[in-house]
Amino acid sequence: MNASVTWDHGLTFAGTADSGFVVNLGSDPSVGGDDDGFRPMELILTGLIGCTAMDVISILRKKREEVTGFRVTAEAEQADQHPHVFTKIHIHYIVEGKLVKPASVERAIELSEVRYCPAQAMLKQTVDITSSYEIVEA
Repeated sequence: MNASVTWDHGLTFAGTADSGFVVNLGSDPSVGGDDDGFRPMELILTGLIGCTAMDVISILRKKREEVTGFRVTAEAEQADQHPHVFTKIHIHYIVEGKLVKPASVERAIELSEVRYCPAQAMLKQTVDITSSYEIVEA
C-alpha cells in the first residue's frame, strides 16, 4: 500500500493512496490552518471504524441477518500533552433490521476485533478500545 500527501497552502494538503481517491487534510485555525479538511487524527479514527464496519456488515450478511441500516460511531479521548495520542476509544455499532440476533452481532464484532480488522489490531496495542452495540427493530 502506498499513500502520499501534497501540500496545497498553509496547513492544507491533498492526500491520496493506491485507490486513487483524494481526501482533503486541514487543521484548526488556532494552529494556523484554514479549517478546510479532515484532521489527520480524525482520519485515523474514521479508518478504524470504517475497517470494523466493513467486517461486521460482511459477517452479518454471511449469517443472513436482515440488516436494513447500519452505522458505527466512535468517541476518542486524547492525551492532554503533545503528541496528543489516543488514550481511549469507544466504538458503538447501531444495527437496524428485522429480527437481528444479538448473538450474531456480538460474534461479528468479536471476529472483527480479534481476527479481521488490521486497524483495530494495530491500535489496540497502545489504546484502550471498548465497544458496545444496539439493535433497532425495523
